[in-house]
Amino acid sequence: MAIQSIGEYPIIMKDKVENFHGNQLVFIIWHAHRVVCSPRAFPLPPQMPFGALLTDIIPVSYKIEPDYEQLDFDTTEVIWEVDGKVITPDFSKSLEENGVGHKSVIKFITPSLTGKVGA
Repeated sequence: MAIQSIGEYPIIMKDKVENFHGNQLVFIIWHAHRVVCSPRAFPLPPQMPFGALLTDIIPVSYKIEPDYEQLDFDTTEVIWEVDGKVITPDFSKSLEENGVGHKSVIKFITPSLTGKVGA
């Protein structure tokens, strides 16, 4: 089916980094844990320490997961990915220094905690 247009449509990017007042949009997902079924988006400052994800962000989002009570970042094996690449984060360094940029996806995988459905 042919489409007729009365002119050009402007491309208006509403999620440009400039629209987040110094923050960047960061998506976080706990792999194979489907109670929270998709990545959650957070406007976070690039200078925020990566470790703040463990203390301030992940608990808020994932405390409803059945495995959350068993999740201990000091003892549980966790594989971290940023934009599909496995990393070993330095928790004292910033998100930016750990390779997290605007619209990055941070995935954390816990091989010993397989989620409610054992995915």
